[in-house]
Amino acid sequence: MTNKEIDLDDLRTKANQYRKDILNMLNAAGSGHPGGSLSAVEILTSLYQYKMNHKPDDPQWEDRDRLIISKGHITPGVYTVLANNAYFDKEELKKFRKFGSILQGHVHTKVPGVEFNTGSLGHGLSVANGMAMGAKKLNKSFNVYCLMGDGEIQEGSVWEAAMTAAHFKLDNVCAIVDYNKVQENGPTNDIKNLEPLAEKWKSFGWHPVEVIGHNFKQLIKALDDFDNVKGKPYVIIAHTIKGKGVSFMEGERNWHGKAPNDEQLQDALAELEEK
Repeated sequence: MTNKEIDLDDLRTKANQYRKDILNMLNAAGSGHPGGSLSAVEILTSLYQYKMNHKPDDPQWEDRDRLIISKGHITPGVYTVLANNAYFDKEELKKFRKFGSILQGHVHTKVPGVEFNTGSLGHGLSVANGMAMGAKKLNKSFNVYCLMGDGEIQEGSVWEAAMTAAHFKLDNVCAIVDYNKVQENGPTNDIKNLEPLAEKWKSFGWHPVEVIGHNFKQLIKALDDFDNVKGKPYVIIAHTIKGKGVSFMEGERNWHGKAPNDEQLQDALAELEEK
């Protein structure tokens, strides 16, 4: 989908509100993952507000574009964007991680708009491949997007899936790496160096594009260019900042799985209010 008008100010306003909603729901829950949720906000916003064909009032619409959230612990970001796009009542966000709520710590298909359950990471690209192959067999024109974390692409299962997508020429698959360079135990490239990342994907038969993952112009151009690449899968390497938007969270591994307390919440919201 490339014919939508782009209102960059509106996208930035939405992204800022999403960050506030993410922080509020994490504070209410007392647990969750702010760092990777905040780093992926512009990616998720670009997909739902601009690129993907989807119908919130008909989440199972047969011709919808699919988004597989392979880094499934970023539920604060995913649920916030889904709620703000009317997939379910925004009041549900207050029940995040509460007993009996559908909004649990990893994405789950009980939540309208979620395509795939996660727990163990590293499986999303294989699922995206399967959906993309199904689309081709059924002569369907929908695309499959797969959002992955940089930590999980240290896993061998991801590269098996990368080989599969290239072998079957799945040009209806767009992988997006949220390359925030920090995983649970420290800097990603200290734990297992991913570089040269773009060259790796290219050597596996993919068309790689690198962007600043908080820059809407670059993200939108990359998503639109995906439509023009034929005969091979496409990957966007989005350079992001873990905890983006909240200065005391940015680049800090301690915010991989830690919710802000009341004082930290107010400081973070005040900072976002100034942006």
